[in-house]
Amino acid sequence: MKRAADLFDAPAKERVRAAVAAAEQTTSCELVPVVATSSGRYDRAEDVVGLWLACGAAVVVWLLWPHAVASGDWDAPAAWVGPAALVAAIAVSFTLGAWLATRIGWLRRPFIPADQAADEVNAAARRAFFDRRVHHTGGATGVLFYVSLYEHRAAVLADRAVVEALGEGFTCEVCAVLTKGLKDGAPADALCAAIAEAARRLAPVLPRAEDDRDELSNALVLLEEPGR
Repeated sequence: MKRAADLFDAPAKERVRAAVAAAEQTTSCELVPVVATSSGRYDRAEDVVGLWLACGAAVVVWLLWPHAVASGDWDAPAAWVGPAALVAAIAVSFTLGAWLATRIGWLRRPFIPADQAADEVNAAARRAFFDRRVHHTGGATGVLFYVSLYEHRAAVLADRAVVEALGEGFTCEVCAVLTKGLKDGAPADALCAAIAEAARRLAPVLPRAEDDRDELSNALVLLEEPGR
């Protein structure tokens, strides 16, 4: 699984910061880019991976363990050894599968419903919107650009003044620019393009005032742990 810190090196982070600074020279809005490694924990998917591995181990033990004892064989294992080996194989395999799924993202990906991933990303974007104080600007003009690498999803959230000026469609249109760039495989370029597109639309309706001050940092925010 790609980590946000590994995907954005120092030059990439500087490019995004410069894009935010340039955009905020034309509009009074505060633009905040956030990239998360993952937006959710997906514990159930990890358990499903463990369950599948446990089922496979149970089948292997059942096929390999002798079910009949030859007449006159006094060296055969006790009757309880077979069931005990089966239980031990299931327990160890389940634990190993769940542990591997926490560290290897593609193992649990097939078991994560698309709607659950979308809900996790949307919830994480809303948390970032409040945690990063994007909602707390003086003119209610904050805009959040949120990218979640593991889920391959993005979201754009805007505060009240932006929605009143440009409507709900603004965030959807800017998010479309962001997701297209991400699909092309260049996250830093995608963020810069989305920031520039947002500024182009915001500048005519929410222009930068002479006394405007920078309320939030222009730096790219990288989140490595879900909910952090």
